[in-house]
Amino acid sequence: MDDLALARALATGDEAAFHALVDRESVVVLRLCYRILGSVVEAEDAAQETFVLAYRALTTYRADGPPGAWLARIATRVCWRRAGTLSRGRARTRPLDDVLTATLAGPADPVAEVLAAEEAATVHRAVALLPEPYREIVALYFFAELSVADIALATQRPEATVRTQLRRGLERLRALMPRGTV
Repeated sequence: MDDLALARALATGDEAAFHALVDRESVVVLRLCYRILGSVVEAEDAAQETFVLAYRALTTYRADGPPGAWLARIATRVCWRRAGTLSRGRARTRPLDDVLTATLAGPADPVAEVLAAEEAATVHRAVALLPEPYREIVALYFFAELSVADIALATQRPEATVRTQLRRGLERLRALMPRGTV
């Protein structure tokens, strides 16, 4: 089923279409959540919450853009809300499977892996500090890997506005980043 047919079916509340959407987009949503949250367990919880919220919002879905972009927008908001919760007291945890896999496989270059993880954490913290709408646009572009056109459809904004907000968001992001990281 193509995006247009799926969007129309979703707008009518078709549960089979929603199941098709979940099957088609679950890996993308999970990857987006992981890229924002940095934890498999948190990403799985956020992805599940995303699909629950999307299901509850089917009656308000307007079918005016790709369903994947609609889900990415929901997922991004869920993740940033959760990231705020994580930074206010709940520690991020790595599942035992991840720790064991990393330990058994052994990193190719442990120093490079630590530096990359620190840089990723710095970028995530800086993106979280961006004001709206810049945080949403930057997150959809880099973490959800949506095109400017898809972001425009998902956020109901003109493409020129999305380009401007992305550029301004990146300028603000650079100002928040320590020298030498971007």
